[in-house]
Amino acid sequence: MINRLTEMKFEIKAPDEDIIPYLQDKIDNLTKPKGALGQLEEIAMQIGMIQQRLSPELNNPYHILFAGDHGIADEGVSTAPKSVTYEMVLNFLKGGAGINFLCRQHGFKLKVVDAGVDYDFEENSELISRKIRKGTRNLLNEPAMLLDEMELALVSGAEQVIKAHREGCNVISFGEMGIGNTSTSALWMHYFTGIPLEKCVGAGCDYTGGIVKHKLAVLSQARDNFNGESTPETVISHFGGFETVMTVGAMLKAASLKMTFIVDGFIMTACLLAAKQLYPEVQSYAVFGHQGDELGHKLILDYLGAKPILNLGLRLGEGTGAVCAYPIIESSIRMINEMDTFKEVKVSKYF
Repeated sequence: MINRLTEMKFEIKAPDEDIIPYLQDKIDNLTKPKGALGQLEEIAMQIGMIQQRLSPELNNPYHILFAGDHGIADEGVSTAPKSVTYEMVLNFLKGGAGINFLCRQHGFKLKVVDAGVDYDFEENSELISRKIRKGTRNLLNEPAMLLDEMELALVSGAEQVIKAHREGCNVISFGEMGIGNTSTSALWMHYFTGIPLEKCVGAGCDYTGGIVKHKLAVLSQARDNFNGESTPETVISHFGGFETVMTVGAMLKAASLKMTFIVDGFIMTACLLAAKQLYPEVQSYAVFGHQGDELGHKLILDYLGAKPILNLGLRLGEGTGAVCAYPIIESSIRMINEMDTFKEVKVSKYF
């Protein structure tokens, strides 16, 4: 495949299924009727398979937030100015954004990565600088990034996961910040699923929905102007953002390290969709945090056969829905580890 990807050794295999009957036996013999804890049982089964353990653990959770700007934002596809990207990065570093309070609440270590923000940040020990360039090119008329830039973004995202893993992290989530990135995600969704573009394009940060008609027109023209081969690498690089491609690399590395990763909303689900084009088994390691309000999110989830944990009407991004879902995931692990079995206590099987 790609040289840098080979160097990163993205060796991703589906978890060994031989452990399934043993996990199922343990779950079925907890002091409850079979299936009575619903999705908690399904999540415990998945994480037990990922870790190949009857008593899985969640250790040292990390949340990595990648930020980058998009050339397509110059076409007015968002009601927010491009400057919001760097302004929000500064807010993340200050600790005042939505993702900050959720990470504090649920014990996540937050790492913020400058993947390609169009701004010169002052030196800050809390900001991880991996800037490839100051924003992508305008995908309306040319590729958003070169193939070499895409490769570098994949590797840079993977490196952040390696660092977290070395710190004892085995459960991780990802978030993004980048004005215009619902546009790039809609194009990935369209190409990788075949779903009509008009069903992929939502309002993004415009709660009124008034931007959608213009946004669809711009993205339709961008699609019509694309004359490259529809290979995964070409589509990812032509329509992607530096922050979303870094996320793809991060997801691939998490799967290769047999880590559980939590998928956030529309943009992060589009990243998983892209990652799956490169390595189909990556989805085995993904737990879907929530179903968001962006138009195409439910359609991608349905396409992937994914079952999200929450549906709270969220559409913020940043990875907020993934971190919000973490207590439910933690409950599934407590269930399999802390509930007694019928063999251990004097409770008759009542089903």
